[in-house]
Amino acid sequence: MDRTVLLVAALAGFIGVALGAFGAHGLRGRLSPEMLAAFETGVRYQTYHALALFATGLLMARTGGRLIQTAAWLFVAGIVLFSGSLYALSLTGRSTFGAITPFGGLALLVGWACLAIAAL
Repeated sequence: MDRTVLLVAALAGFIGVALGAFGAHGLRGRLSPEMLAAFETGVRYQTYHALALFATGLLMARTGGRLIQTAAWLFVAGIVLFSGSLYALSLTGRSTFGAITPFGGLALLVGWACLAIAAL
């Protein structure tokens, strides 16, 4: 399981870097400043949580535990929902994608809470 989490973390980091470059070079001038800022927020949170997911995978390999495993999958869900909805919102301009973003944010927060509880 920890190898799967490490693989997903590496892929999320890779995609985050690729999307960051795409946003900086391919979208500047094509999107409004507000939509570009939303896209960049998605990239930033994806990159942060790819690193958190990688650390969580390492922690799973060392200590295991259900809370740590739960945190890992909440980080995955949060990346997909939070960052993914911001990418979709930015690229399509459809505000309905913005309704998904808070669910992703909540998944990220609960993931961090799981790690905090596991640390206790």
